[in-house]
Amino acid sequence: MDAFTRFTNQTQGRDRLFRATQYTCMLLTYLLEPKAGKEKVVMKLKNLESSVSTGRKSNLNRVIYFICDTILWVRSVGLASGINKEKWRTWAARHYYYSLLLSLGRDLYEITLQMEQVAHNRAKREKSSFQDPLEYSVADEETAWLQSFLLLLFRSLKQHPPLFLDTVKNFCDILNPLHQLGICKSNPGIIGLGGLVSSIAGIIIVAYPQMKLKTR
Repeated sequence: MDAFTRFTNQTQGRDRLFRATQYTCMLLTYLLEPKAGKEKVVMKLKNLESSVSTGRKSNLNRVIYFICDTILWVRSVGLASGINKEKWRTWAARHYYYSLLLSLGRDLYEITLQMEQVAHNRAKREKSSFQDPLEYSVADEETAWLQSFLLLLFRSLKQHPPLFLDTVKNFCDILNPLHQLGICKSNPGIIGLGGLVSSIAGIIIVAYPQMKLKTR
């Protein structure tokens, strides 16, 4: 309980919980909307999602996105009615998308470094035991390279949980702007699930600072 209290007292912690609630409502709405007799529940979920979304305070440290997000918030609470909501929403999504692309590029670079290190360590071990460093235990030689790559990727991420969390978070986050910009259309269920997974990853990072990715 004390740990939860400390977590919610942090601005980032509160935002992560609000965000998780928002995307949970979106996912549940998507799942329940087609079902008969669930209209009242769906309406309550939509109202809760809207309220949480309005009450969230953006702290994404992305200046342009923050400006667009703030303008959209001003429009949503009725402080200014002359704002073109769709235009600012598109701008916010575009800059958020670019920011996430850069973050995913950083993750890819870090993953590459980790894979190189794991491969180097493996080669040293196999060399010392007089084994071929490129030989893997695979049944099908035609797919040996793919199995080797996936095994190397798995071991690299397993040895570096912060990198795994950051990659999952950024990948899930990018689903929303991809949909909003029309690059890759999705549905509220997928976006809601992705947002929920991203929020859980964010909560873990805030609750356990050692899980925050430290780049080189």
